[in-house]
Amino acid sequence: MRARLLLGTPEAHWLQDPDPRLDDVVLFIALQRFLRRISPWPPALHDFCVDSGGFTELQKHGRWRITAAQYVALIRRIRTQLGPDRMLWAAPQDYMCEEAVIRGGWFKGQHFVGTRELRGLKPGDPEQDLTTAVRIHQRLTVANALELRRLAPDIPFILVLQGNRFEDYKHCARLYTEAGIDLAAEPVIGLGSVCRRENTEEIAEIVDYFHGQGIKLHGFGVKTGGLGIYGDQLVSADSQAWSYGYRKRKIRLPQCTHQAKTCANCKEGALAWYRRICDTPPSWRQMTFDVPTAA
Repeated sequence: MRARLLLGTPEAHWLQDPDPRLDDVVLFIALQRFLRRISPWPPALHDFCVDSGGFTELQKHGRWRITAAQYVALIRRIRTQLGPDRMLWAAPQDYMCEEAVIRGGWFKGQHFVGTRELRGLKPGDPEQDLTTAVRIHQRLTVANALELRRLAPDIPFILVLQGNRFEDYKHCARLYTEAGIDLAAEPVIGLGSVCRRENTEEIAEIVDYFHGQGIKLHGFGVKTGGLGIYGDQLVSADSQAWSYGYRKRKIRLPQCTHQAKTCANCKEGALAWYRRICDTPPSWRQMTFDVPTAA
């Protein structure tokens, strides 16, 4: 089985770009990118999925600042304007379980406020052990997914498995089962809290386990190196590694005419990267950031 790669993009207006090279590309776009536009969106010309932007919410604010009903209203507006047939699915308001998100502080140059208040802790209260904190995030994740589906059964909200350790993900799956959800019957299940993990082998173990259970996984921001190991056990994955790579390496492709110093927000750069990955077998094992100098 060959998983499908969703192209992460910082520019939602690519959905209206008539470029035929985008016709068979599914764009993966964060909710915040849609909200930058005040006027209604024109109909989309390409398929897309919506990332909730939950990592940024918890990193910067330690909680979700909008309710499930407000989130539904935003997703419904986007889906209605751009076209119900074009939006394949939207992520829920899940709660990431990385220790940095939970504990707060600095991690790899990024500051996290932590989720103490979200977890019911008052100033001066001792911190919870990590497993207890993860369980709270998991319960909130499952409860939100069920609430979104109750409020909007017409909108394709996917479910997400969250955890920190392998056993945590099994526990999250049990929470869904106890709520009457058959995960194997779902068209796709998101695998959360993996994009910043260093232990690729641990992720491979998690993916292998759920793949063996007949669960069809989408890998959120899975590292390109990891996809070479377990990509054939995913139904899809998203990546915006091209943008980070162009920016970090200060790359500007010679065929580009934009004024920006790098191709970090450039459609030409994104498609050059995407096509090289998808057209060169075995596709996942080619997912490094080596880019061509011409499209």
